[in-house]
Amino acid sequence: MLIVPYMWIGDFVRCHSVVRLLKEQDPDRPIDVLTTAMVAPLLDYMPGVHKGVVADLPRGRLAFAEHRALAARLKPEGYGQALIMSRKWKAALAPFLAGIPVRTGLLGEMRFGVVNDLRFGEKRLPRMIDQCAVLALPRNAPRPAEWPVPQLVVPAAEVSAWRQRLGLTGGRPVAALAPGAVGPSKRWPAEYYGEVARQLAAEGFEIWVLGGPGEKAQAEEIAGRGGERVRDLTGTDLRNAILGLAAADVVASNDSGLLHVAAAIGTPTVGIFGPTSAWHWAPLNPIAATIETTTDVPCRPCHKPTCRMGHHACMRDIPAARVLAAVQHARRTVPA
Repeated sequence: MLIVPYMWIGDFVRCHSVVRLLKEQDPDRPIDVLTTAMVAPLLDYMPGVHKGVVADLPRGRLAFAEHRALAARLKPEGYGQALIMSRKWKAALAPFLAGIPVRTGLLGEMRFGVVNDLRFGEKRLPRMIDQCAVLALPRNAPRPAEWPVPQLVVPAAEVSAWRQRLGLTGGRPVAALAPGAVGPSKRWPAEYYGEVARQLAAEGFEIWVLGGPGEKAQAEEIAGRGGERVRDLTGTDLRNAILGLAAADVVASNDSGLLHVAAAIGTPTVGIFGPTSAWHWAPLNPIAATIETTTDVPCRPCHKPTCRMGHHACMRDIPAARVLAAVQHARRTVPA
């Protein structure tokens, strides 16, 4: 079995629900997952995955030669079925060229032929998890009351070695902040994160800012406001963020991929939602708190990457004190 997931971090984490669902039906069937180099570290912590197939295909163009080269790599694996979660036509191209006999997916971009086990009714499945997980069920099978939740299992020894390597061995509690997101509208202001960091540092916390290189400027602003106990751990290696989220005592995150990673690990996590609907996009895993504005913002949820109104009220109206209180409560309720 080959799973062809969405390649954004949060969506990739969601794909582990599909892995778990497939394993419930056939525990002995190997499951491989197509991945990019960037999200591949997640597979090391996903129980039930046989291996990842790394392919960094170009975005925004068909790149037929690259898909044909990928198909040549897939063909010797002898896959009997591919589950193609993405609705895009080109997502099914390499499995088609590789001759995988059963290619299951939603109709999406009119994928007659390249997908030969077409599933319909996607408009009745408003959440992405529903659209993905239903592909793992036999055709017309009833849906379970709840989908299996993703699981990321991070060995304690690996976390300890990572902390030693980075010199993060102090005995203070750790609050991890994830200020990034795809699109500026989903980012709670860095100055607010900085105020949360300052208050937590005064209470004895160490503060780690996690994210990709695009969050470097935010991390610097948070450190500038939060003080010397703020550590900038942003960088290009997703594994660094995974281990940081596993090591932290509590996490505060925008609606982003790292929110899903933290929740799947099981670290107490506060999720901050502005332009997006928590019902649609929150992790399947339970989180400690879902924070949304209590003011009247008529344009919310818009699900747009950039605020079209220019005021960003859905995020700016969430005060730092409210997130701070949620983080403090989540930390207090962690079992000893």
